[in-house]
Amino acid sequence: MGTPVKIGAALAASALVLTACSSGSSEETAASAAPSSSASCEADGTLKLGTILPQTGNLAFLGPPEFAGVDLAISEINEAGGVLGEQVEVFNADSGDTTTNIAVTAADEHLQRGVDAVIGAASSGVSLTFIDKVTDAGVIHFSPANTSPTFTSYDDNGLYFRTAPSDLFQGAVLAETAANDGSTKPAVLALQDAYGEGLANAFAGNFTAAGGSLALDPVIYDPQAASFEAEVGQVKAADPDAVVMIGFNESSKMLQELIKQGIGPDKVQLYLVDGNLSNTLFEDLPEGILEGAKGTLPGSQPSDELRESLLAIDPELADFSYAPESYDAVTTIALGAELAGSDCGEDIAAALVEVTNNGAECTNFADCKAKIDAGEDFNYNGQSGPISFDENGDPSEATMGVYIYGADNQYSADEFVSGDVPSAS
Repeated sequence: MGTPVKIGAALAASALVLTACSSGSSEETAASAAPSSSASCEADGTLKLGTILPQTGNLAFLGPPEFAGVDLAISEINEAGGVLGEQVEVFNADSGDTTTNIAVTAADEHLQRGVDAVIGAASSGVSLTFIDKVTDAGVIHFSPANTSPTFTSYDDNGLYFRTAPSDLFQGAVLAETAANDGSTKPAVLALQDAYGEGLANAFAGNFTAAGGSLALDPVIYDPQAASFEAEVGQVKAADPDAVVMIGFNESSKMLQELIKQGIGPDKVQLYLVDGNLSNTLFEDLPEGILEGAKGTLPGSQPSDELRESLLAIDPELADFSYAPESYDAVTTIALGAELAGSDCGEDIAAALVEVTNNGAECTNFADCKAKIDAGEDFNYNGQSGPISFDENGDPSEATMGVYIYGADNQYSADEFVSGDVPSAS
């Protein structure tokens, strides 16, 4: 495993020609992030959270670590005395995917329960189906895994936050990884939605800005298609030296087609992303077929202590993707409520920038709450790494893990890249 490095000079200089927004002073940032009005705020003294995370659908294989991260944080917070002297309540719901209306129904049910914040969805496309409903109600919409750049400038009344960085960052790291590996004409296969197309564009922009070129324009596909033969045929005809596959659980079917047409990862370098990097998704493939394939995943490597705690919550966890970000989503919301002295979503949102930007570092709810009680400034640095919310509710700095598959078709850490998150704003 390599040590954390900074994004390379060529890519950082271009940042895709997108540079990180200046956050200004903490007071200015907090003011710009604050909701426009708190007139609809109704605090009842109990922090209520509703999750909308994948139990079914094309990201169901990534749901268990996200639920585990939420449950672990809730457990630790309540063991520390809860928020505002009351135990935090959580209501779990399925997000499904964009082919269903499950997430919208879940959002309605959570709002009827009077939740102060909704955590989810994992999929950017799914979150876009209910973000207006949640934020228009004066409730925080907080995702641990949304990475589409769309959310940076979305009109959300100052109520949308995420602990995962925009894919402008993942695209830069992925492009640098491919370039450093010697790729000169990669091909991109990406599912047709806000996440897939956004990350495909970020990768392509970074790769070409650094002087490279693609074997062909990104091939955008329908994840519900009966066959991917035509799309893989297009890629094969372009004779790429690497394939970047951006998708969800349909990636297993896509990979089988790549192998069938003779451009599988044993023949052409394969790169995966956070939506399909998995130790379980490809378990039916031939042993060793993934050896040498690489993938990117936001966040620093979970500590042994965190892994053990998550496994105590769910002993069957095989992946830990977005568990740290889910843990941090709950913890930052709880600290925001403590700092604001209110469980109202709009009041919490107004405090979240301050929770992650000011004072001495603390890394868990109990320690940070002690600083609040003592009247001290603090900066919550979470299990996923520094968060430092900017005026858009995005983390302004992040770490991206680069992972590599071994002969057992299981991935392990290769290196970690840290840097400022480029912004489309």
